Amino acid sequence: MPRQDPRPAAVDAPTDPDVDLSVPAQRRELTRGQGAVLAAVSVGGAIGASARYAASLHWPVAPGGFPWATLAVNAVGCALIGVLMVLVTEVWTPHRLVRPFLGTGVLGGFTTFSTYAVDIERLLSGGYARTGLAYLALTLLAAVAAVWGAVRVTRRLTRRLTEGRGR
Repeated sequence: MPRQDPRPAAVDAPTDPDVDLSVPAQRRELTRGQGAVLAAVSVGGAIGASARYAASLHWPVAPGGFPWATLAVNAVGCALIGVLMVLVTEVWTPHRLVRPFLGTGVLGGFTTFSTYAVDIERLLSGGYARTGLAYLALTLLAAVAAVWGAVRVTRRLTRRLTEGRGR
């Protein structure tokens, strides 16, 4: 009886059906140019995380207190992501590293939904269920509203600027 492969079938499925990673030339082609993207994300992430850390030092949270700094950072970061996405997808064609640097790096490092989850867990386990649930809901609403509002305002402003130049 032939031996059955104990690995799941997904292990053998190609990541990209156009690239055979067992062929060295195709493997190199897939990774070519990714060092610059990785560096852009890394540098941007360090900048964003440093800004977030500065905010947490500037506005510390007392035990059981409402994490206003984290809520503000996430709302501002989501608004900036909304602005960025309109600009890079609808207004201009940026350099290929702008989106990884600003979007994934700076704003990804600045926003902190992992801290949001930890804050909720601390509030709930510390007996501050109302505060934790209010924080849970308010952050989600603020994040979605920030992106939505920023996208609308950015589109409106860029439309006015574009129409103003056409006159």
